[in-house]
Amino acid sequence: MKKLFLLLLILTFAVGFPFQAFAQFTDEEVAERAKWEDFLTNAEVTAQEQPFSESEAVTKPWKLTLEKDGVTKNALWKNAEGRMRGFVENWRWEIAAYLLDKHLGLNMVPPTVEKRFQNNLGSCQIWVDAKMSLKEKFEQDIKTPSYKVFPWNRALYLQRAFDNLIANEDRHQNQYLITEDWRMILIDHSRSFRTSGKFAKNLIYDENYKEGPRLMKQLPRAFVDKLKALDADSIKGVVGEYLTDKEIEFVLIRRDLIIKWLDKEIKKEGEDKVLY
Repeated sequence: MKKLFLLLLILTFAVGFPFQAFAQFTDEEVAERAKWEDFLTNAEVTAQEQPFSESEAVTKPWKLTLEKDGVTKNALWKNAEGRMRGFVENWRWEIAAYLLDKHLGLNMVPPTVEKRFQNNLGSCQIWVDAKMSLKEKFEQDIKTPSYKVFPWNRALYLQRAFDNLIANEDRHQNQYLITEDWRMILIDHSRSFRTSGKFAKNLIYDENYKEGPRLMKQLPRAFVDKLKALDADSIKGVVGEYLTDKEIEFVLIRRDLIIKWLDKEIKKEGEDKVLY
């Protein structure tokens, strides 16, 4: 019986975890994504509030209650644009991050669309009722279940690769949401897609990261293949007018930095240790 359990555990690591780590939203949730995009776009706002203080959320987002065809759901709306508290914000980058996440198959960013609210255009993202944030996990000293450590770490590696690609310089602990079954959902991308020189020279998460090494230790081959296939036209086809040509150019520059870093790791560790 013990041997059977060990065999099942090995098969789970070998077969189940790579897929689970690569797709943080479940198959059912991914299948419903178009439905929620339509809902966010066309649902009526029935209630609204700004639940966060300025210290908690510089962009002053709104929590909206939306209703359509008898379905009620919450969403987060923001229209921040320009320099705020020393950072450049843009609500369009929220949508671009979601569209790129979807194209690359990460499925870590909740459905996000453009929506008009109070006569202003902004981004509208489905509200995720998570078990906790990463900040709450640390503050309450909640341990990751032992059988979830492996897929959780792989999700972290993917998060780092994605934030490296989109130059998200503001991934703090409240922007990691953790579901009941320990999947990682990523929110808040209005400080992404940077085009200053430093983001064309170095990755955010590498050996020189200010809080200690935060590396892309293992990544799915399918994800890396999709990275390599990106070009200006394909990105434009995915994100439309939500990114400028210069922002797209810098995505490709950072893509090349990621591939260069991975090639170095593969040469050092072996391809089977870096890609799965």
